[in-house]
Amino acid sequence: MKQQNVLTVALIIALGGFLFGYDIAMMSGTTTQLEELYNLNSFWLGFTVAVAIVGTIIGTLIIGKPAEKFGRRKSLVFLSAIFFLASLGSAFAINWGMLLFFRLITGIMLGCISVVTPMFIAEISPAKKRGRLVLLNQFFVVTAIFLAFAVNYFLARTIVVDSWRWMIGVEAIPALSFFLLLNMVPESPRWLVNQGRNQEALAVFQRIKAENPEEEVQIVKRSVEQEEAIGHGNLFVKENRFPVMIAILIAAFNQLAGINAIMIYAPRVFEMAGFETDISLLQSISVGATNLLFTFVALFLIDKYGRRTLLMVGSVGMVFFLGMLSKSFFTENYSGLGGYGVMVYLMGFIAFFAFSQGAVLWVVISEIFPNKVRSQGQALGSFTHWIFAAALIWGFPVLNNAVGGGVSFGFFAIMMVFHFFFAWKVLPETKGKSLEEIQVEMKMKRN
Repeated sequence: MKQQNVLTVALIIALGGFLFGYDIAMMSGTTTQLEELYNLNSFWLGFTVAVAIVGTIIGTLIIGKPAEKFGRRKSLVFLSAIFFLASLGSAFAINWGMLLFFRLITGIMLGCISVVTPMFIAEISPAKKRGRLVLLNQFFVVTAIFLAFAVNYFLARTIVVDSWRWMIGVEAIPALSFFLLLNMVPESPRWLVNQGRNQEALAVFQRIKAENPEEEVQIVKRSVEQEEAIGHGNLFVKENRFPVMIAILIAAFNQLAGINAIMIYAPRVFEMAGFETDISLLQSISVGATNLLFTFVALFLIDKYGRRTLLMVGSVGMVFFLGMLSKSFFTENYSGLGGYGVMVYLMGFIAFFAFSQGAVLWVVISEIFPNKVRSQGQALGSFTHWIFAAALIWGFPVLNNAVGGGVSFGFFAIMMVFHFFFAWKVLPETKGKSLEEIQVEMKMKRN
């Protein structure tokens, strides 16, 4: 039997996160061109950017049952193929309507991928390594964000006309790579047990070199049987209230930090602070690099110090740097720190977000639900995440035009104060525990 290191399998699956991150950040380089090309006001510019996020919300709503019926691997193969075609469709769009249509399809595929990818990695990972392996998904997200900023800057400098088409079209390359590499990974062994295919699950555990494959199958099998005995085939039942609450709150707080709105409109934030467009694009690269560096740091911290500690430390840092950004825009004083105050504060916020909320979100959501409803729970968390993201991405340019950046950043800072107390008082610690052990603790929380 061909054996694979579980890290290799997780790296391939995590490429879904690369598509996710590249698409989100790539749009930051297109906004000025699209605004001029299609004569868009701030409302319709926000809509053009957010239509993919609307699609992402739709994707999170529709993927739960297909992922359960067809499996994690087959689902990702199909989704990556459609994403590849949609990215080409967006790049070659002949009018605004066609662009919106393909951006919507792209978003739907991203929504589906955002549900399946972290869940798939969690289901193949050993307990002691699960945090960092699931975090590979986020690491690829931020790697792609950094590369997207760099590619946008390069294309804007080298292509005079319609460089936005190239910015969008480039993402067809990782999409095709993801589609091809997925043929090298096995199906989720926990999904196989859910389907009663225990021998196939045993073969997968052996393939990824689990410590005790036979025992792993039996543990998962007993957990599934217990869930079936108490009706855990449905997500919204009394027994699942606690993990449902955790998923909704942690996903909402992730976006109430303002991260996606800030990432997508980073060049505009710098322009608001008085920097020229080229310099703004270049400084966005530094934001992406900071995000990448501190997500990499989180890979070494998440299974050592745990999820809650990272979130609490991150909250304190985010409150400080968002507060400083708010102060800068309220006072319209951008000359601090040698004229680079806004850039330093923004990078500080990104650093604390990256190793806390950015690292922990998808790990926690992939861990807290029972096997039978994990795909539904992951979809709920992703849906909450993206419904808040869509509102903030669409509303950010409108809000800034209406009340200025001081109010926007001040609101995000206040939300992170609430997030600190959520992480401290409500969130359970899951580091080092198997998915089945976590469920035992969740039952104690419910009782």
